[in-house]
Amino acid sequence: MPAIPSSKPYRIGKSRTGLGLFATKPIKKGTKIIRYIGPMLDCNKKEDDAIENKYLFQMTKRWTIDGSVRKNIARYINHACRPNAESDVSARKRTVVIRAIKNIEPGQEINYDYGTDYFKEYLKPIGCKCDTCEKKRKKLRAEARAEKQREKERAAKKAAKASGASNGKAVNGHAIVGKGLRGRAAKTTAAKSRVVKATSRSKAAGKTSRKTRSARAS
Repeated sequence: MPAIPSSKPYRIGKSRTGLGLFATKPIKKGTKIIRYIGPMLDCNKKEDDAIENKYLFQMTKRWTIDGSVRKNIARYINHACRPNAESDVSARKRTVVIRAIKNIEPGQEINYDYGTDYFKEYLKPIGCKCDTCEKKRKKLRAEARAEKQREKERAAKKAAKASGASNGKAVNGHAIVGKGLRGRAAKTTAAKSRVVKATSRSKAAGKTSRKTRSARAS
């Protein structure tokens, strides 16, 4: 890992994507942080145009900086969709300077937008891991979990409602049967009562008849 003078307001450290460049001192908005350096490649030359790596910084259609060299500390700056720095390109001077576009506090990672072409070729296939995209993924995961929980709750309510309706029908069914039994029992009791009353009247009538005959006989 390249040595960085203590006078510089940054250090190389571990990032979500591997290694990154972090502020060690407050960096004010508009401050030039570091230059992006490396051999200049002439894209009009076949041998230069054939070079491929992730650290190529295209300045113009013709000139590109090969930033893969070890002394290019700026190559450790990672991409961010909402960065705190930007690349300031001077085609005439053939220089690229990374400049702060926000106040950067000590400990914060320095980042800038790599551009649409780089994003589509290198980042989109594996998924951007910057803080903004990571927050979006966390939000989507949280929403998915919440929706799944709501579906479970709706299913549980539906099952409980169906179970309650089924139990209600069974109870009503028993109630109807109970009423029928009580109705038949009442009818049977009433019939027995009538029989008892009729028998009592018959016996009473028989006694009266015997008394009458006995009186006549005397």
